[in-house]
Amino acid sequence: MLNIVLFGPPGAGKGTQSQKLIDKYNLIHLSTGDLLRSEIAAGTALGLEAKKLMDNGILVPDEVVIGMIENKVKEHRHAAGFIFDGFPRTVPQAQGLDKLLQDNGTEISCMIALKVDDEELTKRLLLRGQTSGRPDDQNEELIRKRVEEYNTKTRPVADYYAGQGKFCAVDGIGEIEEIFQALCKQIDSLKEKQEEKK
Repeated sequence: MLNIVLFGPPGAGKGTQSQKLIDKYNLIHLSTGDLLRSEIAAGTALGLEAKKLMDNGILVPDEVVIGMIENKVKEHRHAAGFIFDGFPRTVPQAQGLDKLLQDNGTEISCMIALKVDDEELTKRLLLRGQTSGRPDDQNEELIRKRVEEYNTKTRPVADYYAGQGKFCAVDGIGEIEEIFQALCKQIDSLKEKQEEKK
């Protein structure tokens, strides 16, 4: 199974690239935001619990999110693999994800980070704000805060996977197709290594 964590700050281009990777490698997209919405819409026990917390402005705890991911992994037991988007954001989440996958006979193949410097991110998000209508993409101060929060809170996750020898970075600045080819190169060499291990 090919399980990839696509990593990068807001505005790095994860959404665009993850869709291209899903199409090429036939992966299941696991976005925690989408998962939460679909569990809530389906009225599952986890969904109802999450909705209650969200309605009170409380962050959904890791175990609820991991429970949702586990449901999805079990549902797609025979998939070619998963692409994790927006999760894990913290080291405890990464540890929880490792345990869940291990219990289901698989593991994270690698974390690929899209590297984009803070100035470029700010520029991209302000541009996106002109078309997306998202208020958090229109305020430069808010954008810088989001990027800073990403740098402090989520960087350690990259170190966690680096410690397992599962981290690589790709330059997230350039043409979409160029970046995509660089990502594919990393994934193809990973697949070759997986084949050799079999």
